[in-house]
Amino acid sequence: TPDEAFSLAAIPCDGVGLARLEFIIANHIKAHPLALLHFDELQDFAAKWEIAQMTAEYSNKADFFVDRLSQGIGTIAAAFYPKPVVVRMSDFKSNEYANLIGGKCFEPQEENPMIGWRGASRYYDPKYAAAFGLECAALKRVRDDMGLTNVIPMIPFCRTPDEGRRVLAEMAKHGLQRGENGLQVYVMCEIPSNVILADEFSEVFDGFSIGSNDLTQLTLGLDRDSALVAHIFDERNEGVKQMVRMVIEKAHQRDRKIGICGQAPSDYPEFARFLVELGIDSISLNPDSVLKTMLDIAEVERIG
Repeated sequence: TPDEAFSLAAIPCDGVGLARLEFIIANHIKAHPLALLHFDELQDFAAKWEIAQMTAEYSNKADFFVDRLSQGIGTIAAAFYPKPVVVRMSDFKSNEYANLIGGKCFEPQEENPMIGWRGASRYYDPKYAAAFGLECAALKRVRDDMGLTNVIPMIPFCRTPDEGRRVLAEMAKHGLQRGENGLQVYVMCEIPSNVILADEFSEVFDGFSIGSNDLTQLTLGLDRDSALVAHIFDERNEGVKQMVRMVIEKAHQRDRKIGICGQAPSDYPEFARFLVELGIDSISLNPDSVLKTMLDIAEVERIG
């Protein structure tokens, strides 16, 4: 988060593998972006009053979103500059968006939000594209106005290569053209189709980051929030490891960077060693596990 960026930058590392926009939106903005964009028509009067109090200095409420988001991203990017900072675009589920101020006016009720309207599918949808435009405006300000070109945007939950192309087209509308000013765009690898179609995704994006939590859930076909099947959830499952092995090999064949930003390397040293042996390019870790895991990795590389 921006609040801890400069203190964590002192930890030996090569940058930030996953900066989640959700943390900045939930803690520093708190309002649903569409509630800010459609403030005058907002029918939830309690939410409207709360937003009015928070944004009293802004005649255009959407500017509040762009200002706060760019400040948050910029703080993280500045703390680690010039090391790369991978910023994942918003990945709230619909039930999480609904909990933002004014959110219930704009969000559907889904039976399974985990595999519903989230990630890339929102960004080009006419019902949400204007809100994604605010994220793009914030990112453009960080890269172009602040000069923090170490920021690499990453697209979550992108189900098909065509979705990826549609998202890139939306970004280009807002001045974020892949390849211009050194702009790279990564994609999360967290759906089996990302692995199976890794060659095709490599034509759309510059790199991958394995999201081992969702990839495990969708490979094993379980809801990790269900206590009834939670005991089956294990990122070390052989099926999951085969998926990881396959996508690392495919990414390298296509000369694409690939890292991991899931929980597994922090929780299981043997999984981190498995990744190193496969030649993964980067491993994102919880701050409290960085030093120990670095020592483990150094030992694997020394032996290997």
